[in-house]
Amino acid sequence: MDFAARITRLPIPADPARGQSALQATGIADPQLGDLIQGAAGCSPYLAGLIEREADWLADALSHEDVVARETAGFEELTADALGPALRRAKRRVALWTALADLGGVWRLEQVTGALTDLADRAVDLALRAHVAAEQARGKLPPTDADAGGIVALAMGKMGAGELNYSSDIDLIVLYDDSVYSPDDQHEARACLIRATRKAGATISDNTDQGYVFRTDLRLRPDAAVTPVCISVSAALAYYEAEGRTWERSAYIKARPCAGDLAAGERFLRELRPFVWRRHLDFATIQDAHDMRLRIRDHKGLHGRIEVPGHNMKLGQGGIREIEFFTQTRQLIAGGRDPDLRVRGTVEGLARLAEKGWVPSEVAKELTAHYREHREIEHRIQMVNDAQTHSLPNSAEGLDIIARMMGAGDTSAWSTRLADRLTRVEALTGDFFAPGEQRARPELSPEAEAMVGRWRSYPALRSVRGREIFARIEPELLTRLTAAAHAEEALARFDAFLARLPAGVQIFSLFQANPQLIDLIVDICATSPGLAHYLAQHPEVLDAVLGGSFFVAWPGVVGLRSQLEQMLASALGAPGGGYEQALDAARRWAHEWQFRIGVHHLRSLIGAEEAGGQYADIADAAVAALFPVVAAEFARRHGPPPGRGAVVLGMGSLGARQLNASSDLDLIVIYDAAGQDASDGSKPLAARAYYARLTQAVITALSAPTSAGRLFEVDMRLRPSGRQGPVATSVQSFRDYQMTEAWTWEHLALTRARVIGGCGAEADELADEVEALRVEVLRSRGTDPRVMPDLAEMRARIFAAKAPDGAWEAKIGRGRLQDIELLAQCFALQAGSPVRAAQGQLRIGPRTGLIGRDQAEKLASARRFLWGLQCSGRLLTDRPIDMDNLGKGGQAFLLRETGTASLEDLAARLAETVETAGAIIDDVLAEAKVQAQ
Repeated sequence: MDFAARITRLPIPADPARGQSALQATGIADPQLGDLIQGAAGCSPYLAGLIEREADWLADALSHEDVVARETAGFEELTADALGPALRRAKRRVALWTALADLGGVWRLEQVTGALTDLADRAVDLALRAHVAAEQARGKLPPTDADAGGIVALAMGKMGAGELNYSSDIDLIVLYDDSVYSPDDQHEARACLIRATRKAGATISDNTDQGYVFRTDLRLRPDAAVTPVCISVSAALAYYEAEGRTWERSAYIKARPCAGDLAAGERFLRELRPFVWRRHLDFATIQDAHDMRLRIRDHKGLHGRIEVPGHNMKLGQGGIREIEFFTQTRQLIAGGRDPDLRVRGTVEGLARLAEKGWVPSEVAKELTAHYREHREIEHRIQMVNDAQTHSLPNSAEGLDIIARMMGAGDTSAWSTRLADRLTRVEALTGDFFAPGEQRARPELSPEAEAMVGRWRSYPALRSVRGREIFARIEPELLTRLTAAAHAEEALARFDAFLARLPAGVQIFSLFQANPQLIDLIVDICATSPGLAHYLAQHPEVLDAVLGGSFFVAWPGVVGLRSQLEQMLASALGAPGGGYEQALDAARRWAHEWQFRIGVHHLRSLIGAEEAGGQYADIADAAVAALFPVVAAEFARRHGPPPGRGAVVLGMGSLGARQLNASSDLDLIVIYDAAGQDASDGSKPLAARAYYARLTQAVITALSAPTSAGRLFEVDMRLRPSGRQGPVATSVQSFRDYQMTEAWTWEHLALTRARVIGGCGAEADELADEVEALRVEVLRSRGTDPRVMPDLAEMRARIFAAKAPDGAWEAKIGRGRLQDIELLAQCFALQAGSPVRAAQGQLRIGPRTGLIGRDQAEKLASARRFLWGLQCSGRLLTDRPIDMDNLGKGGQAFLLRETGTASLEDLAARLAETVETAGAIIDDVLAEAKVQAQ
């Protein structure tokens, strides 16, 4: 590169003596290059030190284009010990070379941040590979053909987007592909790769006498407080499927495999895609981003008038984060439906949003220009002393240095222009996060006018007060209804909703005070008559929307159970309260949370996988919290549970944490009387009768309709001996039955069994024993050669007994959900694995040689698609899907959730998916039959 010919901007030295000293060390005589080097050194003590330290190298290096490749060439051959010093020398040279190219105007912003990111990628890759190789050389890491032992680093944040600053931390998540190691090698591989990760981190981030390469932050990994620095892909996927939070979803927008086994990283990100991207307007994302902006300002004290001295260019008003939030939030809103918007960089994101019409072109161009200049200023702030800061100097002298490094001759004029730009960015982004203009009443068709004219005769609008409040919200309501994707259906369903409301003052007041509720009711009316009908009957569930938790992070089963236990205790202890009131409270609690899931799913704030887990969380919490309450009520007459107590196993979809809006609960109750013959109470019962009647009481508590409705339907047919067996089984009988009498299908069912609650003196210990027994049975019975033949026979009986229920059936039949999941359960049984979720069980197949990886990935993809259709369809109706009855809104929802463009496309994809999955399962069973012979 000919620097002298391309320099377009020269900084003015603030310290001529320091600049001259640094220039003399290089021996460079070219006037333009001399001015650049002297100016850079005069403005930055940090750069002056680098110039003097690397003077001989600098004189020769200015003719080379790719400094990262040049300065790290041959590093693959270095030992782990030699790599650290070499990388530190490379960092000094790349930082110096990039700074000169930046200050001289030779490089634009993307080249500057790109070079720093390239060096970070290269350093992380070299460090990981060096330390994995050291583990392999010591014979510690089990053998595998996977690249870099299957370890992969994901670049997050600015590194993921290719936007590193001069003094950026690098945010990494380090994973390893556990599918490339045999079950017996898992523990040793995990320990080795954790050790390699720690050493690689030290190689990069330790501050030695030669400095550091990059400060490294590994805290973005799942549950960082309790997990090691490197975790398995399976563990990470299980965490995000079950517990992933909103901020983690946002973080993965910029995630990128940067080091190690890049193919494994890409596979992981593909698996995680449904967690990150939604396919509809994400109200919670807009609100979360706005709230986060305000929290950052509050925490940093960044409110008030914009003043250039001391202004935080990253977090302050009109700063870099404002533009990033603006871009990222709009990507989240629309990126689920449009993959073209799923880009990592801010500038590229703005360009794509403008291209797709989500941001006006002139706004995108203006914000891009502001972003570029903001980032250049940020770089110069950090360039002065290699300091991790984003704030402009407070002193006039310090501010003058930054202005001069930006090529400005007049610091005062430069500061005025910067203040104007910060104010402009604040205005452009603030309008998006906090709009508030009221719309006028729209024009309506004669038919719609006639419908609206009837509203005054409805019960909800008979009072003067109700009519007054409704008049204030009617224009906004009608505007949004008529703008819905299927306006006629939406208006008709809102009419039906309004007609059923017994009173309106309260709910209309809620709409007036909380405009987001209008969006919510429009979405429901445009898509789901079932939810609209439910709201008309139970408008009180909207209290949950306004309670502060409706659009925040999912609390998880622990938070849900704690909340329900508090509500049950309150109902039991309140004046006039008692057992029946507690059952009503449980129903109201569950209905509110189930309504939240339905709304979130309908609005695509969550997808089918997340909805399935959340429905299961509600069931878990309800059973776990109610079981002790039922047991305490039962004990009032018959005494405490004899022996150690009892536990409830969730079976089937509940055990696998995959419920839908109309799922029932498959349960088994196991007890241990511990030799105690009978209970000790006013009406004692023999142990077996005690637990049988207690189980019946639990079933009643869960399934009986009360004044607050029904909680769950309960199915106990998966217990030993089915309908003929006792409703509660002793742990000893359960062991004997599973080991000597159970059919293969019962062992398959056991692969999904999960203890979800209990009662009694030693219920926790009994739960651990039952889980250990489950694993023991799987490992013992999974080696039975009859497993695959029995599966084939059972499959044939299922197909003969029940044909697919309509053209849109996703669950029953060849190549459909049940078929895929039975094979997955077979993998878990044959491997003796405790994994319950279908996706996790499918991943077992390739690790144990039961199926090829490509086949397993196709089955996993088919299962995701079919589950999306099944879960979404059950939200709209509890009957077989009839597209005509669903209406256009329901059809559009199913198309969004399945990622198809039309009903014809959906039908074709369903047929292709079912045929592909069915053929794979046929082949697996045929191969097993051949091997058995």
